[in-house]
Amino acid sequence: MTHTPQAQEVHEIGAPQQDQRDGNLTRTLVWIGVAGLSAALAFTVVRALVSRQPADPTSQRIQQLIDEANQLLKTLDDQRHTG
Repeated sequence: MTHTPQAQEVHEIGAPQQDQRDGNLTRTLVWIGVAGLSAALAFTVVRALVSRQPADPTSQRIQQLIDEANQLLKTLDDQRHTG
């Protein structure tokens, strides 16, 4: 197998271009990853902020009544098993 000067010259020119393509691909993939992580973080922050509901007195009272009812049911159940 003989290497002609032209073939060697083409090979030498092609190698830096391939390295440049690999570098561009790596850089692109890194930026895609950064953008994806940024989007995920933004989504998580927005979702956390939206899920917070202001304190509603009616909701608080309903929760207190539910807690009280659960406590009474537990007390009745305990009395039934001990008595």
